[in-house]
Amino acid sequence: MDFSRIYDSIPYILEGIPVMFQVVLVSALFGVTLGIVVATFKIVPNRLVNFIGHAYTAVFRGTPLILQLAIIHFGLPQLTGFITTPYQSAVIAFSLNSAAYISEIIRAGIQAVDKGQWEASDALGVPYVKQLRSIILPQAFKNILPALVNEMITLTKESALVSTVGVLDIMRRAQIVGGQKAIYFEPLLFAGVIYFTIVMVLTYLGQRLEKRLRKSDGR
Repeated sequence: MDFSRIYDSIPYILEGIPVMFQVVLVSALFGVTLGIVVATFKIVPNRLVNFIGHAYTAVFRGTPLILQLAIIHFGLPQLTGFITTPYQSAVIAFSLNSAAYISEIIRAGIQAVDKGQWEASDALGVPYVKQLRSIILPQAFKNILPALVNEMITLTKESALVSTVGVLDIMRRAQIVGGQKAIYFEPLLFAGVIYFTIVMVLTYLGQRLEKRLRKSDGR
């Protein structure tokens, strides 16, 4: 093992960090937005809409993310003729997949809100959509923030999959360096250290957030 052979390539690998965060943050934003919609589908008093919400979740949670990414990047162009860039394919796949998991988190958060809030809103004649937007969701999000942070951590780890479609993230750059220098262990191990460090920092921040929320609830 000789890390001196990749010293000159370390800056190149590090340039993959902002690429990774760009994929993760944009996907998380779209994932939360779509996740709210899917979660709402699951709880509205309409069987067809309920079915759509649960079917969406079942499909994206029941199939591998790497398969979803491959279908979007390599398969859909064959059917539609529309070609997406590696970055676009990654964001679409990660957003759709993340939305399925986030919808379950949000649904659980909504159901954890005191039923009295719903009953009081109904008694006051507040429309259902406004109940969700103005009363229920704000309370639910406070309860599910730690779970959303965990989903962010999961996205960060899984983001290495985008290297399979050519996105120049940490993993892909480490592979390129390995190919150029004919050594793979050192650059891949260095990439692993980067991922581990980022995940540990996010985990620490998530724990701090959870403790702060518990303190605010105890007041």
